[in-house]
Amino acid sequence: MDSRTIVESFKGKRILVIGDVMIDAYLQGKVSRVSPEAPVPIVSFGKHEERLGGAANVALNIAALGAVPVLTSVIGEDKEGERLLELMHLQEMSVAGIVRSTDRITTVKTRVIGNNQHLLRIDHEQTNPVNSDEETELIERVKAICESGIDAIIFEDYNKGTLTERVIQEVIALATLLSIPTAVDPKKDNFFAYQGVTLFKPNLKELKEGLNIDFQFRPGQEFEDAVNELEKRLNNTITFVTLSEHGVFIKHDEKKHYIQAHLRNIADVSGAGDTVISVATLCYTVGVPVELIASFANLAGGIVCEKVGVVSIDKEELIREADKLIKV
Repeated sequence: MDSRTIVESFKGKRILVIGDVMIDAYLQGKVSRVSPEAPVPIVSFGKHEERLGGAANVALNIAALGAVPVLTSVIGEDKEGERLLELMHLQEMSVAGIVRSTDRITTVKTRVIGNNQHLLRIDHEQTNPVNSDEETELIERVKAICESGIDAIIFEDYNKGTLTERVIQEVIALATLLSIPTAVDPKKDNFFAYQGVTLFKPNLKELKEGLNIDFQFRPGQEFEDAVNELEKRLNNTITFVTLSEHGVFIKHDEKKHYIQAHLRNIADVSGAGDTVISVATLCYTVGVPVELIASFANLAGGIVCEKVGVVSIDKEELIREADKLIKV
C-alpha cells in the first residue's frame, strides 16, 4: 500500500472532533520603523484575516485529508460566535454539534504579524468550565452524532473549559460502548481524566507537566519510564509523544519506535499539533501500522510548520513528501 493509497483511504471517514473551538485572527502588515512612543515596532496595516482555530482547525485538517469532520463544542451567544459559525458554513462544515451559551464568550486569538514575523498575540477568552446544563447539552449532541455513525472521536483540549471531567468520562464511556476509537490531544488540566482512550498524544512538555516530573530528553530509559508511568495511570492503548526537533515517539503494547524529525525551514509551529492528531487518527481508522502512523503524522506536522499562521495540511503535498521520505 503506497502513500497515495493510504491517504486516499481516509475519504468518507466520519470523525467527531470535540473540544475548544476559536477564531484565529491575523493582523498583517509591514514593519519599517520603531515607535517614538515606546520601544515597539510600528506595523503598517496590510490585511485582516480570520480562520477557524483550536478544535475547529483539527476539523479543517480532517476535511483537507478527504474525511468528514463533525465538530462539537460550546461557544458564546455573541458576534464572535456568529462569525465562527459563518466560517464553518464557508467550509461546508456541519454546525449541528455546536452549543451556544449566553454565559460564555467565544475565544478569539489575534496574532499581529509584521514582515512575516509573529510579533504579538492578544487573547479574548473565557477559560472556566462550562456549566452542568451546557455539559448535558454537549453530551446529548455527541450521542446523537455517534448514533448516526462515527469512525473515531478526537478530544482536542485547549483548557478553555469545554472538556470537563464529566464530558470526557461520559463521551469515553459512550465510545467504548459503541466500539469507537478515541484519540486525545491533551493539556495539563484533566490530563488523567482520559482513562482507557485508544491513542493519547501529549507533547514532551505536557508529558512532564502531567506527571509532575522533569528530565532532559534523550531516547532511552528515563523518558520511557515516564511513558510507562503514564500508561500505568491512564490505561491507554497507544502512546504517541511529539518531541519537537527530536521527532516523535510511539508505543503500542511493548513495541516502541522513535521517528526522527525531518529538516525543515520552520516558520510557525502554531497548529502543528492539530495536524498531527488529525493524521494519526485517520491513519488508525484505516488500519495503518503504528510505526507508519507516527511517520505520517510526524511528516505532516513538519510540513505545516513551514507555513506562517495556523494552516491545515495539504493532502497532495503530504503524499508527495511521504513518497520521498517514508518507506511504506
